[in-house]
Amino acid sequence: MNAVDTDVVVIGAGVAGLVAARECARKGLRVTVLDAAETPGGFVATHTVDGIRLDSGAESFATRGGGKGKPGPVASLIADLGLGDAIVTPNPRGAWVQLPDGAAPLPKLSLLGIPGAPLADDVRRILGWKGALRAQLDRYMPLLRVRPETDLGGIVRRRMGQAVLDRLVTPIVGGVHSASPTVIDVHAVAPGLTKAMTNQGSLSGAVLALLEERGSKVAAGSAVAGIDGGMFRLVEALVADCKKFGVEFRMSTPVQSTGPAPFPEPVEGNGGRWVTTATVADESAQITSRAVVVATSFRTGLALLGGGLGLDTGAPESWPEPASVELATLVVDDSRLDAAPRGTGVLVATGVPGIQAKALTHATAKWNWLAEAAGPGRHVLRLSYDRDVVAQSPTQAQALADAGALLGLTLEESSVRGFDVTRWNDSLAFATVGHRARVEAVRAQVDAVPGLLVVGAWMAGTGLAATIAQSRPAASDFAFELRTGATPA
Repeated sequence: MNAVDTDVVVIGAGVAGLVAARECARKGLRVTVLDAAETPGGFVATHTVDGIRLDSGAESFATRGGGKGKPGPVASLIADLGLGDAIVTPNPRGAWVQLPDGAAPLPKLSLLGIPGAPLADDVRRILGWKGALRAQLDRYMPLLRVRPETDLGGIVRRRMGQAVLDRLVTPIVGGVHSASPTVIDVHAVAPGLTKAMTNQGSLSGAVLALLEERGSKVAAGSAVAGIDGGMFRLVEALVADCKKFGVEFRMSTPVQSTGPAPFPEPVEGNGGRWVTTATVADESAQITSRAVVVATSFRTGLALLGGGLGLDTGAPESWPEPASVELATLVVDDSRLDAAPRGTGVLVATGVPGIQAKALTHATAKWNWLAEAAGPGRHVLRLSYDRDVVAQSPTQAQALADAGALLGLTLEESSVRGFDVTRWNDSLAFATVGHRARVEAVRAQVDAVPGLLVVGAWMAGTGLAATIAQSRPAASDFAFELRTGATPA
């Protein structure tokens, strides 16, 4: 690669990087995107199994963040990209939870497994009368706080008891965030919950209030949505729009360092230049720019910020270890699955014997478009495995055995039409207690460096909704400042 000069270098071609590149390019800036991966998209990716093109990473998005009657940040972006008519909601039949003593549908009026109506039939089926009555006590207990509420597990245990924590909250939080609720920051995974507790006087009342606020009180699963054809269409649309505005993509280009460097002739709006060093075909190349956007994964971002930029990112051991997840996808031909025996999928509680998967998504039961693409009797099952727990990658036989156990059926090897495993490292944002403070300390230093922006899930929070909600306005303001040389209001 020859020496390149541009306005903005975006390091990382995940969704946050693509959104930032698009915002900068739409404001007339020259943008170059660098990424070590072969294809853009990050954790929103695709693969083909048995002739069906499927999501191999994120397969849905949270609809939160828009307020009543308004689309959330993901839906808004999808609409702006011309895919608004392709937004679909999952089948409302809902998911189940697998417990050591059996399986049951998840309560409909719940948030992260916390029941809004503890005495409802679907809650009692999981907790029993004793556990449900203990949870109902939350309605009558005074709301006394001797310290700030932080860890989700502690709040649930104090207000509703151990049964709710073990049989409802832990399976869901573990499946979504790959961590125990006892180390999860309630403000990161359930924004507004503690404030609603204060207003409502109870945890269950707070859950109902938040469900009402989010407009998801009636239909199970309505807190998420997807795209007809797959979430990877979002990445394809973002890339196409970026290229329309002249963004240059350089994939298979790992970045070694980036940092400001003196420049003999000051540029309007910026007194110096940035130099980013990348590796292309085993050779080192330098790209000069007016500004840099770091949109990488967690560890890579910390290395770049603490390396050439010299920011104090704290001791490596002060940050939690990144989560690694493997997704095993099965395509099976079995008409018994037409009845969706476990709804749209199953979350697995701890202590369930003989099952290594932490969750199963019955994708053809969840998404009508996928059921039509697969055809009668053919089903897509996606199982997730926590690499910190499972010693080796799941084999087809292991995935099939886990799927059968979770679906309550014996699935035969002869029914398998396709199988694939995708591994994601650094795949989840960190919602643990103390993470927000660490991020804010880094963000304060980043904000003091002219021409630098950092975006991504580890800075913004879990999921596409948080990532886009942060990266889109931040990149827009960043681009405005670069374009005009003025600080946005």
